Amino acid sequence: MYRHTAPKPQAKRNPLDALPPCAFSQYVRHFIAHIEARGYSVNTLKNRIHALSEFVSWCAERSLDVPQDITRPILERYRRHLFHLRKPDGAPLSFSTQHSHLTSLKGFFKWATREGHLLSNPASELDMPKLHRRLPRHILTVDEVERLLAQTALHGELGIRDRAIIETLYSTGMRRMELANLSIYDMDLANGTVLIREGKGKKDRLIPIGERACTWIEKYREDVRPQYVTEPDSGTLFLTEYGEPLYNNRLSDLVRKYLDAAGITKAGSCHLFRHTMATLMLENGADIRFIQSMLGHAQLSTTEIYTHVSIRKLKEIHTATHPADRMSERRQEEEPVSDVDRLFAALDDEDE
Repeated sequence: MYRHTAPKPQAKRNPLDALPPCAFSQYVRHFIAHIEARGYSVNTLKNRIHALSEFVSWCAERSLDVPQDITRPILERYRRHLFHLRKPDGAPLSFSTQHSHLTSLKGFFKWATREGHLLSNPASELDMPKLHRRLPRHILTVDEVERLLAQTALHGELGIRDRAIIETLYSTGMRRMELANLSIYDMDLANGTVLIREGKGKKDRLIPIGERACTWIEKYREDVRPQYVTEPDSGTLFLTEYGEPLYNNRLSDLVRKYLDAAGITKAGSCHLFRHTMATLMLENGADIRFIQSMLGHAQLSTTEIYTHVSIRKLKEIHTATHPADRMSERRQEEEPVSDVDRLFAALDDEDE
């Protein structure tokens, strides 16, 4: 098989390089080293660094050079700054993003106080933005999923890999990061299970995977993956045509390509299948605690959003059990057909 020349790997940039050169940044570096030693995930570290870099830059513009310069009124002012801040497209920061930024600040100042750099914690009483629980915007129907999956048949060996990826997302509802980190040794296709190692919160979980997904994974693993793998084999399950792991936006672009090809305009990509799996299984009678275990949610309240999304089943139950609807059905059965109704029925028959 012809293989394209792999692109030259680019040197990874250290996220800490974004910190401005000032005394405040040194405290931030020590804080990041502290939480890294505690086992925080790479994504959490990146988010903390980004949030603190933004804050330190904002402070540097106002000649606030060390943590000792920060007071609660200054933090309240920064909170209002985040509220009025706009993205390049003019959209405001979401409340969850604002909350995440301020959470990083609270963690930093708590550490600085505990380490003796500050006499008191200026962020201890900081008012946090209220988080609103939002329902998933879009859910795929069964027909849409099948239409999307059919598009993979047009892409040969890459289509087999892509079919296996999408079947895995659809069957398990795992996160994009969890799928990218899958190893060939995490799949027990004989028993229909997959071990997700270090998911969100660095928690492992063993979940079932459907027979159809297992069939496509086995076909990819036996017929396609050996042609992509480069030695030494890292064991990563899903690889690019260059033998590299599929990560982050590469997976999102892959799924989005098939959504567009299938004429599905709903926003999203990999996470769409997470919402879809949970909603459709609840509608078909799955217990919500089973869905919680599948998705890896620490709190049941997080999973409960899908009980609001599965409105079709709720509507069926409402129609079948609400006394007003049941009374309407009885009246329709009991009311005799009027002469006017008979006349219109006769006219309809003649038109046919």
